[in-house]
Amino acid sequence: MSSIGNEATQQAFERRRFLQGASLALAAAAVSLSASAAATTASAASTPEIVSEDHWAQKGAVKLYLYRKRLANTANAANPSTAAKPVLFLVHGSSFSGRGGFDLQVPGAENYSMMDEFARYGFDVWTMDHENYGRSSQTSSNSDIRSGVEDLKAAMPVVEKATGQKAFMFYGQSSGSLRLGVFAMEQPERVDRMVLDAFTYTGEGAPEIMRRRANIAKLQASSTRPTSQASFDAIFSRDDPSTVDPRIPKALGDYELKLTNRTPNGTYIDMAIHMPMVDPKRLQCPVCITRAEHDGNATDAELFEFFSQLPNKDKQFSEIKGVAHVAVLGINRRRIWHVMQSFYTMPAQASA
Repeated sequence: MSSIGNEATQQAFERRRFLQGASLALAAAAVSLSASAAATTASAASTPEIVSEDHWAQKGAVKLYLYRKRLANTANAANPSTAAKPVLFLVHGSSFSGRGGFDLQVPGAENYSMMDEFARYGFDVWTMDHENYGRSSQTSSNSDIRSGVEDLKAAMPVVEKATGQKAFMFYGQSSGSLRLGVFAMEQPERVDRMVLDAFTYTGEGAPEIMRRRANIAKLQASSTRPTSQASFDAIFSRDDPSTVDPRIPKALGDYELKLTNRTPNGTYIDMAIHMPMVDPKRLQCPVCITRAEHDGNATDAELFEFFSQLPNKDKQFSEIKGVAHVAVLGINRRRIWHVMQSFYTMPAQASA
């Protein structure tokens, strides 16, 4: 055979080998894409849905709104393997409601709901709107710390009935940590573990508390103060605005101002002239204090003094860089969430 014939035969062989290889590659790609699509579908199907519920408690004539979130696969109390998830109750502060602060949905930004996050961690998460906040009754009360403690006492039987549990994990933010601290002194059997965030012990020398003290006559002249979008902007610009996404105050204002345009003055008055309100020696449960890098509501010195007096040696003090007073709505919110989750899931102490 001529060299030309040999060359033609070789070219035909190469073409067949190329086509066979291309076919195998396409088939492999199709299998890979099919497997990837199946994995994506399975992953989506296996991602548990978060379900929510509205509840109500009664404090005399005052109607109190409670809100609950948990994974759908923990919602069936008939299944004993999923019924007893740990309950986490979130206590809000002076300037916005429980659902507004802890379940905030922010257009264009993902995962600002602390309730969703802890539901995904496996908690049965609750919060409430205190009297004169959010969806709860609007009254003539100034909703001071004592009022908030009574709100918590009224809420606990509702949570117990829904969950079958008597003692819960707690988180309190700012004046919510004062409500929680007083509550824990008076009903210690209800509190398993608690995080006191943005806490104030005495307030001495703290810039924000000194400002309120200087303004006490105006605060005492009315049970409420007007709120506006500017009010919510000021909350996040006060300590360090670089720690907050600028969309957050707008989203919070949009939510809160649909419900009310006033905020009670009671907790501001208490924090200005009635401190200290929480006696650390009376707190029996494990306590974690979380302290933002930027927070004018307290000084390091007063918080260290408080921490040193806590009798339960299962205690933690965590100072967190990159966050301000409302740390759970900051750009570094995952840092405080991490501290909280670790504290709440501390293994039980073993005995020999």
